[in-house]
Amino acid sequence: MTDRRLAVQAWESLFRAQHEVFEELRTDFDGTELTQAEYDVLLTVTRAPDLTARLRDVTGNMLISQPSVSRLVERMVARGLLTKCADPDDGRGSLVTATEAGAVVFRKIAAAHGRSIADRMARLDDDELAQLHALTSKLRGPA
Repeated sequence: MTDRRLAVQAWESLFRAQHEVFEELRTDFDGTELTQAEYDVLLTVTRAPDLTARLRDVTGNMLISQPSVSRLVERMVARGLLTKCADPDDGRGSLVTATEAGAVVFRKIAAAHGRSIADRMARLDDDELAQLHALTSKLRGPA
């Protein structure tokens, strides 16, 4: 049986570390062409085949509500970063595709953001990074 006190301490430490790292990395988007939320949308879309993802997959990767993601995507379409069309395999769904302009701006910001992440995470060695990845994956998986 898990020690409840230790579990709460570990959770609080994880939560505070995540918050501190998130706040530090948030500055990567100051003065750029994308907000952090727009970057997150493009991260999902540009990793998908043909730079196209189902809107529900984008929503599933975001930490905001479905209506908020839909409004965000509509603003990104209006800015020329994405296109949106009906999903031919699911009449109720939509597909979003990164435009060339969206992919270019994403790649530019992703390079700098990736360097910031690597610099911050350099506090851990490769074994610790692998262990952190394994532990957080385990926490995210089914119970």
